[in-house]
Amino acid sequence: MLEHLPQWLGALLRNVRAGHAKLTIVQEDIVTNDAFIDLRSPAFTDGERLPERFTADGAGLSPPLFWGDIPDGTASLVLLVEDPDAPTPQPLVHALVWAIPPTEDQLPEGTITHDGDGVGGRDVGRNSYLVEGWLPPDPPNGHGSHDYVFQLFALSQTPELGRNPGRSEVVRAMTGHVLAAGMLVGTYSRGEARPLPTGSRAAIPAR
Repeated sequence: MLEHLPQWLGALLRNVRAGHAKLTIVQEDIVTNDAFIDLRSPAFTDGERLPERFTADGAGLSPPLFWGDIPDGTASLVLLVEDPDAPTPQPLVHALVWAIPPTEDQLPEGTITHDGDGVGGRDVGRNSYLVEGWLPPDPPNGHGSHDYVFQLFALSQTPELGRNPGRSEVVRAMTGHVLAAGMLVGTYSRGEARPLPTGSRAAIPAR
């Protein structure tokens, strides 16, 4: 949707952003200790540009994720992916997965998709377009680089939620129950110069 904005309009909105201070992981009373979960992806490193296949310019699949040890007493995990650089009042929610069993340590590529009442214990909630599944990154052309912040929370209890919850409902339910959290950032942009692989002498514009 946002990919259809003309580049001049994206550039005009360049400084209009929700803000990283509105990310769930930095909100008061969400994470109250220093316990850390090592969240990674085999497809990109922290702070690196997302491969196109995971965006609206490619296949639009959710990227593969895996994580390290979680605290004893973890009842379930929640994954929330937000874009704090969106030109919106609040960060755009690109993915929400809740009730992930503590025995799981990964979400394979393409896992975050419409799943009705859930699969294998976990359940995919609503993104900012009010549908279940992965909302592929599609920043406005010329708006600059966007951070896509993958946030993983280990909870002491599994929230009791409706059939298709959104961000607000999940955040309310997990407040006061977060044992540890992890974060991974992927970036994406359109209409920006981006570096070629090592050894190249020029840059190519991002679409």
